Amino acid sequence: MATTQNTITTDTICAISTPHGTGGIAVARISGPQAIQNAGKIWQGTNLATAQSHSAHLGTILDTDNRPLDQGIATIYRSPRSYTGEDTVELSVHGSLWIQRELLNTLCHAGCRIAEPGEFTRRAFSNRRLSLTQAEAVADMIASSSRAAHRIAINHLRGNFTQRLNQLHQNLLQLASLIELELDFSEEEVEFASRQQLHQLATELKHELQHLSDSYRTGAAIKQGIPVAIIGATNAGKSSLLNTLVGDQRAIVSDIHGTTRDIVEDSAEIGDYLFRFLDTAGLRHTTDTIEQIGIERSLQAAHSARIILLVADATTRPDPQAIDTARNSPDAHIILVANKTDLPRADTAPLLHTARELSAPLVSLSAATGAGIDTLRRALVSAIESEGDTGSELLVTNARQAQALQRAADSTARVISGLETGLSGDFIAQDLRQTMHYLSEVSGEITTPDILQNIFTRFCIGK
Repeated sequence: MATTQNTITTDTICAISTPHGTGGIAVARISGPQAIQNAGKIWQGTNLATAQSHSAHLGTILDTDNRPLDQGIATIYRSPRSYTGEDTVELSVHGSLWIQRELLNTLCHAGCRIAEPGEFTRRAFSNRRLSLTQAEAVADMIASSSRAAHRIAINHLRGNFTQRLNQLHQNLLQLASLIELELDFSEEEVEFASRQQLHQLATELKHELQHLSDSYRTGAAIKQGIPVAIIGATNAGKSSLLNTLVGDQRAIVSDIHGTTRDIVEDSAEIGDYLFRFLDTAGLRHTTDTIEQIGIERSLQAAHSARIILLVADATTRPDPQAIDTARNSPDAHIILVANKTDLPRADTAPLLHTARELSAPLVSLSAATGAGIDTLRRALVSAIESEGDTGSELLVTNARQAQALQRAADSTARVISGLETGLSGDFIAQDLRQTMHYLSEVSGEITTPDILQNIFTRFCIGK
């Protein structure tokens, strides 16, 4: 059964919010109705019960036997002006693993329980401190591995995406109100909006919903790392190129044909983006069963990549099989790489024709010496930014949101079809209600406990 929010528990939870391991400082977070009271039981110093919200205090933390455990700082956040919307205390202590463990034991002895994964953020959502899209942005912020991924996450966390969803919801309400009025006064000669006006409103709404849903492809790639398949004939220098791009001897380099038999993957941050490079097996005709499996995986990588680096040996003729593989991946950006330009016999002229055929930029370089690598890096950034949406604040970054937005776009398409065919307003109104339902699923106004469980269990314990 759908619900607007999950059940709010009345117990007080605690967890270490800093990463696991030894460090200079560790922070224990406590949240719930007894947070300040329970923290006060193990605290020696300022009376936390009377301390003002958003104030920090130096004192001594006591263990279960009232012996000093550590000197620390207690920061008080009173309800509702806290992350969770509940009374919250954060205890900053020295980052010893033993101190962290004893601190949690002491807090549990004082009346707290260990938090479940994502429970602090789930309570923030339950107490309406965050929308569901903002809660998901918290996880994206923690996991962000590039400037672009961070930019998307922080815009969602600030509520930019939520505000856009609210605006779309208001547009839907306007459209639904006009349809409902039409139904209420269907027997009278009163027109609140012509079908043409309704059609225009629905078309604009559908376009926006579809655009947001489609942005998931770019958003997910930026969040997870943009997949780049490095393909080409054997001995074209693919593995050397991977090693040069990531700055490490990640792949084995050899003059022996067929050395790379499986996909070797590594990542590098270039500009604002994280790129995931996939060094693939060299494309050639072979009777070697294991090598053939590697070649098949190369073809699969090429078909799923956002960018293809088609590596060609500048001392030989272009390889037809590699060119066909790139040509048969229409959804990918192709960059033709003329490698080994440092060798005396290098000639990039034959590759210019191939580049024109593929409508691909040609980058001349030497993976061995590093000459031309910066040009390739710029070409990679230009390829992904040519899509136009990479700088958008409203990129969708997870499948749940994209699926709900797609369902909303599909139901709006049925509204448009109904208006075009003269369908009864009753049926059009039903499709509009479906659109509003799906849009509410994105923001979390309508959801189920199973969906919430699936979202928040992916969080770390202290968040």
